[in-house]
Parts: sequence; structure tokens; C-alpha cells
Amino acid sequence: MAEAELTHESSPAADETAELSTGQLAEAKHYGRLQLICSLLDKAIDLVYLAAMAFAFAVPLDRWLAGSIAPMTLRLAALMLITFGLHLAISFPLSVYSGHLLEARFGMSRQSFGRWLWRFAGMNALGLGLGLPLMLGLYWIIWLVGPWWWLAAAGASFVVGTLLGQLYPVLIQPLFYKVQRIDDPQLAERMTRLAAGTGLSIEGLYRIDTSIETAKVNAMLAGLGRTRRVLLGDTLLSQFTPDEIEVILAHEIGHHVFRHIRKMIAAGVVTSAASFWLCNWALVAWVRHVEGHAASYAEMPVYTLPLLMFVMAASSLVLQPLQNAVSRHFERQCDRYALDRTGRAAAYRSAFCKLARLNKDDPSPHPAEVFLFHSHPPIAERLAMARE
Repeated sequence: MAEAELTHESSPAADETAELSTGQLAEAKHYGRLQLICSLLDKAIDLVYLAAMAFAFAVPLDRWLAGSIAPMTLRLAALMLITFGLHLAISFPLSVYSGHLLEARFGMSRQSFGRWLWRFAGMNALGLGLGLPLMLGLYWIIWLVGPWWWLAAAGASFVVGTLLGQLYPVLIQPLFYKVQRIDDPQLAERMTRLAAGTGLSIEGLYRIDTSIETAKVNAMLAGLGRTRRVLLGDTLLSQFTPDEIEVILAHEIGHHVFRHIRKMIAAGVVTSAASFWLCNWALVAWVRHVEGHAASYAEMPVYTLPLLMFVMAASSLVLQPLQNAVSRHFERQCDRYALDRTGRAAAYRSAFCKLARLNKDDPSPHPAEVFLFHSHPPIAERLAMARE
């Protein structure tokens, strides 16, 4: 991409933003390529490992465990721990490189290796702490409901997803980041003005201290119902002008205006049902292959766990381009809404130029990469839209 694609009109907001130089653009593209390679390797490791566990090791492991653990629930938990632990060990070198070494190499990480390792351990402990009871609950649904378990599981995933959406900003996120309410009357006034007439009820504006971990900037609308709040990274608050922050706030409000959260939840129920239905077909076929006859759902073997995880991972990978396309459409809607709502095109352009520079984000990645992996439109596209 030529540097001219990242230029913007002269304005007070724009004057404070340095455009991407040739060197910065080359660095962003290099960083993006390495991130893409890491992402592809990570997905490949997941699929190959889960396939090996499902088709080669799960049956003998389950039979070995059955010699000392009779209750199916406990045996399922043991197999889950083994599967999770082995995957963690196999993927750990890539996690170190992509999560710490690569980020430090490009100046994005502000963590020592020890601090990164502590946070990595904490996130995986939380993942296991949530994933283990959810997987046990899923198998209890299979054992109790029978052939229609996949439909019941989709309904349960909706309930769990809604509950986690409400609890995430108030219980989970503070475990990893310091979150403080923003006491800024001028920023609050801008937020109130932007939210007027939209029906949006915001619990508050919050500062999330991500600078201790990364140099990247970020903002989000998090929570559901009474816990809904706008989170602004401290790096964003310190480096963006009030007008740029206003545009970002308007963008986040756009997600509410267009009911994107509700639409994504509804889509999630449909995709969950499809994924669980595919899992049902795979589990029944695999048990018939192993046992020589169809097993009762009430006795669905524990060794099917890695296969279920493999099918869910594979179906998620297949659905990802479609989900990303929908997400990019939503983001474009919010971009246009932010421009129309604020009328601050120059601030919008300068904000995204800063995002490209500070996050070392390639403004114009390859279209195939965007199609497969990007949930947001490329920055060059967003800037071009703002110039229309």
C-alpha cells in the first residue's frame, strides 16, 4: 500500500498524528505476517493434536483410567485434564513465541517473561476452571436427554453465554486488569450526549489498565443489562484526543443501536446447534465403529470427549470466515454511524491512523487473510470510507 493511502486532511486532531512512514509500514506488514503464521500453526496444532487424541489415544486412555476410576463423571474429568494438559505442553513453545517473544520483538509487550508466564498460567487456569464444569455439564445433558441432546445443549450454551456476558466485566476481567471508573465530567458529558435517544443504558465509563501488559490501544462495549459498560484502555486515554475518543465512543454505541449483540447471540445459538448436531453424528458413528454397535446415549463412552472437542474445533474453523464477514459488516455499520453521529471525519481518520501506528496494524493485509481471519475491516478500507 502506498503511504498516500494513510494521509488525512489537516486538522488539530490530524496534526497530532504521525502517518505511517515507509519503515513503519514495512514493520507492520512483517509483524502481521508473523502473527498470521503463528495463528495458522496454532490452529494446525489444535486440529492435529485433537485428531490424534480422538482416533488413536482416547480409547486406550479411557480403558486404562477405568481400571482405577469407575464413575464416568470422574473418569471424564480425568480425561479432560489429561487432554488439556498435554495440549498445553505441546503448544507451549508456540505460545511463548507468539504471546511473548514476538510481541517483545516488535515493542508491543511490556511484560517480563516471568510476568507473562504468570498471566499465561492464570488465563489457562481460568479456562480450565470454566471449561471443565461446562464439559461435564454437556456430557450430563447427553446422558440424560438422549438423541435430542444437541438441541438442549444449544439452549444451555445460550444461557451460559448470557450469564458469562453479564459477569465478564465485573468478575472476570478485573482478575487480570485493574479497572477503574473514569471520573471525567467532560468525557461523561460527551458519552451522555452520544447515548441520548438511543435507549442505551450504560453502567459507566471505565479505564482498563492494559499498559502494564501491552503498548496496544483498545476500547470495547462489554457486559449485558445492568453490567453494560464502556471500557477504554489507559493507552488510548493517554494518547488520543477528546474528539478521537468521542468518535470511538460513538462507534461502540453503534453496536447497541444496530442490536449487534442480540444478533450475534441469536447467530451463536444457531451455529451452536449446528455444531452440536454434527458432534452427535460423529459420536454415534465413532462409538459404532469402536464397539461394533450403537451405544445408548445414557452410556455415551468417556473416550468420545476428544472427538467432540475435535469436531467443535473443526466446525468453528469452518464457520469462522462467515462469522468474520458478519462481524466486518457490523463494524462498517458502526463506523458510518460514528461519522454521522459526531460529524468528526478528521478525528475519525486521525484515530485510525494512530491505531495503525501504535498497534503496528497492517492497513491493507491480503484479501484472503481478511476473509479467513479478520473480524474488523482493514484500516485502509475504513479510512477510504471516511473520505467518501
